[in-house]
Amino acid sequence: MRRSDTPSASRRELLIFALPALVLIAAAFALAWQFVRPAPPKKIVISTGAPGGAYHYFGERYRDKLAQDGIEVELRPSSGAVENLRRLKTDDSVDVGFLQGGIANEPDSDDLATLGSMYLEPVWVFHRKADARLDRIDQLKGRRIAVGTAGSGAQLFALQLLAANGFATDDPRLVALGGMDAVAALRRGDVEAFFVVGAPQAPVVDALLHTPGIGLLSFAQADGYVRHFPHLVKITLPRGAIDIRGDQPPRDVQLLAATANLVVKADIHPAIVTLLLKHARDIHSPPGLLQAANSFPAPQDHALPIHPMARRFYDSGPPLLQRYLPFWLAVLIDRLFVMLLPLFAVVIPLSKVIPAIYNWRMRARVYRWYGELKFLEAEIDRAGQDGHSLAALDTFLGRLDRIEERAARRKLPLAFSNELYTLREHIGLVRRRLRHLAETVTQP
Repeated sequence: MRRSDTPSASRRELLIFALPALVLIAAAFALAWQFVRPAPPKKIVISTGAPGGAYHYFGERYRDKLAQDGIEVELRPSSGAVENLRRLKTDDSVDVGFLQGGIANEPDSDDLATLGSMYLEPVWVFHRKADARLDRIDQLKGRRIAVGTAGSGAQLFALQLLAANGFATDDPRLVALGGMDAVAALRRGDVEAFFVVGAPQAPVVDALLHTPGIGLLSFAQADGYVRHFPHLVKITLPRGAIDIRGDQPPRDVQLLAATANLVVKADIHPAIVTLLLKHARDIHSPPGLLQAANSFPAPQDHALPIHPMARRFYDSGPPLLQRYLPFWLAVLIDRLFVMLLPLFAVVIPLSKVIPAIYNWRMRARVYRWYGELKFLEAEIDRAGQDGHSLAALDTFLGRLDRIEERAARRKLPLAFSNELYTLREHIGLVRRRLRHLAETVTQP
């Protein structure tokens, strides 16, 4: 028996088709793996601000929200937006930071991206003697003024506004003091005015808004400031907005405000971007003292390029999977989706092509003998035109026996046995024909 006719031959032929297919499938999955995103980090670092400030307050809210998604958040207090910017640019461990509009406008910040503006940060100028109606910064000349801690965005803005009003920024009466320390100093009378840049929810702002004897400067020149400082906008704190019953403030107060922006490293994981914005919408979209519902988050500040995933979020909302599934499950499915591409591009087509080719190969072994049988019948017909001889018929029978013998030795998978049985039936038909011809020749 020939090696090619053994049962193992069929298995070897199956492997001849299967092995290249397996190699192709493995190569397709290996190629797809190169495009699978790494898993999101389980910990991020947010540079916030001074304890008691709005940045730290909102940082704590993000920390609590992200903890529900299995993301650990480390909050790193700072002196403010200026230090946050420095950390984002120089400290590889910091992923996210709060920045005021107008801070990150340096040309070497192209490795950063913004997730948009989260809320308005008014410039609050609190002063003693609440009965005094101050509406111009130059009315504070000669007074001790707390301008915020060194490195804070509040100090940067305060010095810009004071310089625009003719103050010398190195005046010793401009005190680098901020946070609750400045609140206490203003209440004691150690300073007579205090520049604060922060949301109304900030403990520092809230404390001073409810402190008797402390007044709030209304910017009579607000429209002019907006022209000189494009990153600022004019907003109005309506009369009675703080306390209706107490009529606080007793009149509309014109304020200047910048936007507070959530800024990230440009290479931060995209899933973290969408998760941050999803929680940002929960945290910052409710109506507030100075904003209507759903005003924030919004892509308002353009000092930094907006992150591509943030742009998609604002255009289309969160990714479909993250809308309905827990964060980590959505991320896992999203990562594995890339691995499904080879399944549709390679595996499924091959699952149809390989069996068809294999079936054709198995049947081709039988069809080859059908070809020989057809040639034999053609020779029998040609020989019959001149009259059959017994010697010729014996030759034809011998050839027919050899075809049948070879077909009998051929081992095919059980699924193709019917092909062999059909071939044997056809061989039997030809044999009966030859025997009938032989009987005709021997008759007198």
